[in-house]
Amino acid sequence: MLFFVLPAATPAKHTPGRTEMPGNNSPEYGNEANRLHRHARSTLPPNNGQAMAQGSEVQYEPVAEIGGGAYGTVYKARDLESGQFVALKSVRVQTDQDGLPISTVREVALLKRLEQFDHPNVVKLMDVCATLRTDQETKVTLVFEHVDQDLKTYLEKAPAPGLPPSRIQDLMRQLLCGLAFLHSNRVVHRDLKPENILVTSRGQVKLADFGLARIYSYHMALTPVVVTLWYRPPEVLLQSTYATPVDIWSTGCIFAEMFRRKPLFCGDSEVDQLGKIFNVIGLPPEEEWPADVTLSRHNFSPISPGPITDYAPEINKQGTELLLKMLTFDPLRRISALNALEHPYFQENEEEVTND
Repeated sequence: MLFFVLPAATPAKHTPGRTEMPGNNSPEYGNEANRLHRHARSTLPPNNGQAMAQGSEVQYEPVAEIGGGAYGTVYKARDLESGQFVALKSVRVQTDQDGLPISTVREVALLKRLEQFDHPNVVKLMDVCATLRTDQETKVTLVFEHVDQDLKTYLEKAPAPGLPPSRIQDLMRQLLCGLAFLHSNRVVHRDLKPENILVTSRGQVKLADFGLARIYSYHMALTPVVVTLWYRPPEVLLQSTYATPVDIWSTGCIFAEMFRRKPLFCGDSEVDQLGKIFNVIGLPPEEEWPADVTLSRHNFSPISPGPITDYAPEINKQGTELLLKMLTFDPLRRISALNALEHPYFQENEEEVTND
């Protein structure tokens, strides 16, 4: 058994209101600190600089397999010390003579720092365990709080004709609160979909599997699992640069799915997925097509899209406007999570709104 202590994570220096990944330009997000305070339901304590000591994997007894995919198998387990149920996600990490890669240590340290904030719409990372498998490989187990169902299951269980508009509004508000929190801490989810959005028995939304892409990169290279394209934004499908707006596009797809009760774009390849997107939002103008991609805009036929309400029945006028702002081709013009929370869609009482 290998134990390690994570260094204290210091927030990266960046311009207030701006979230970006190295080499990417991303849109301004305004005064995040003040605006987040209005939307979040939890107190955000300062980073106290303490290192996070880690526990032992033998502390957790697997009970059942509850999922799997690109990020490996997920197990429901019992914490033998507290008796509570947790979710275990194990990943193989390539190591060398110096131990775990510093990139992995930094990513886990960031996730542990976010856990200090105890945000109500972000799943809690409770523990991290590491076991040395070989000289070149270490198994890292992330221990998360356990939630019984994800949004996909929640939508499937909803009786016909589906969730009421007021419930969709509440779910979207919670989802965007969690997303705004992640983005304000320079975390891009990158794989947002209904399976990664948990819903508690009390209807509380919790984002899961965020910030794991770099931690799982080696593991995913060893695992031949096809990752769904259905929630990926155009800039990712085109292999262009990307930042936090990728999550807003995915959120828009999920927003429409709540009304449709089925995914909005179901392509079977990157090109097919782009074609299905352009059938709904139209082919973007030449000046919006990214210059750093190999796929030409001329590979697609000009489309005159119909109203978005054809694809999201029962959505009201304000919801339609918000959805279109999320499903904007140009990521620099796509609405941010914080601006979305302040959209008129969330200021109205859905019970009293019609589709005029």
